[in-house]
Amino acid sequence: MNIKFRLILMNFMQFFIWGAWLLTIGAYWFQNKHWSGAQFGAIFSTMGISAIFMPALTGIISDRFVNAEKLYGIIHILGALVLFSLPLVKDPSTFFWVMLLNMVFYMPTLSLSITVAYSALKNSNIDVVKDYPPIRIWGTIGFIAALWTVSITHNETSPNQFYIASVVALILGIYSFSLPKCPPLSNKTNNKSFVSLLGLNAFALFKIPKFAIFFAFSLLLGAALQLTNAYGDTFIHDFKNVAEYKDTVAVKYPAIIMSISQISETLFILAIPFFLRKFGIKYVMLFSMLAWVLRFGLFAFGDPANGLWMIILSCIVYGMAFDFFNISGSLFVETQTTPEIRGSAQGLFMMMVNGFGALFGSFTSGVIIDKFFTLHDQSKNWQGIWLTFAAYALVIAIIFPFVFRYKHNAALKHAIAHA
Repeated sequence: MNIKFRLILMNFMQFFIWGAWLLTIGAYWFQNKHWSGAQFGAIFSTMGISAIFMPALTGIISDRFVNAEKLYGIIHILGALVLFSLPLVKDPSTFFWVMLLNMVFYMPTLSLSITVAYSALKNSNIDVVKDYPPIRIWGTIGFIAALWTVSITHNETSPNQFYIASVVALILGIYSFSLPKCPPLSNKTNNKSFVSLLGLNAFALFKIPKFAIFFAFSLLLGAALQLTNAYGDTFIHDFKNVAEYKDTVAVKYPAIIMSISQISETLFILAIPFFLRKFGIKYVMLFSMLAWVLRFGLFAFGDPANGLWMIILSCIVYGMAFDFFNISGSLFVETQTTPEIRGSAQGLFMMMVNGFGALFGSFTSGVIIDKFFTLHDQSKNWQGIWLTFAAYALVIAIIFPFVFRYKHNAALKHAIAHA
């Protein structure tokens, strides 16, 4: 089987698993279980908690001890078992712990999938910067396919979304053992220091100013991503309580409307090489931050009827907001670090985005929404919520170009030139 097709299939299933529940778990939580917003913030924080240590830990393991593709497969199989048990949970406290275990298994697979893909492409003498984005597109298509599957089968508020994700996770776990070998490289070096023996070399990146700043903004942008994942779908669901909106297509099929965000991703992923060549990685990241401002601002004034165009435009802008930082960021890490720390460096990036960033976004947003934007009848002031998020993204965008001062090194300059 062609190596690109094999990686396409891996990416499709990787994000199908996430797409089956990530944007609809809010609807399941609020519309089906009727549990509280503060507790929901804690549920979404499980991504952040697990991503603080698991991607870095599995990165160290794949760098020193176990083939990345085998570790990737084992973790997905374990995750499948946990996902299958989620619908059995009857109270929010237990749900938190089971979801935390699920995320302990899922979050490291995001960085491991990148490690496996980059290793396979390089070993086949395929240009990573040029050829990885079209492969990664199929992850987004998988996410869309999952959203549509859950929405069309009317499982947005149903526990069946977790069963669907579980089956695909099991298939991917088994399939992973057939992927190209990605053996540890760190144990081939002559560096026998204590830090090296523990596999902690990648943490030295925090001493380099450009990486320290990059990781700091990864955290802040990770919080923005968490906000849209947690509240986007249930935001549209809430319009069913307004008579003039309850019969609109958007309210009936909110997950399909939200999937426009992932459709947009496919276009912006393909555009990344062009933007990198034209503007450089610093401005590509800045464009991402400005796109988050638009994403939240358009949500603030949109509705499922006359304002539907704003919601759709917000979903289109999401493609730039998400891809321009996350995909470009992983390429930045890949071209700025040595092969010996490839797994742990990508794990650090995921730790900052989906770990500390997600944790910060989850807890802060949950408290702010409950304290300032939840009305006496427990309905939400969604315009106030989205405008607050937009202001947050704007502050980040204003600060970034003044503090992220860096010039391309030879590796990144060469990679961009050939994209």
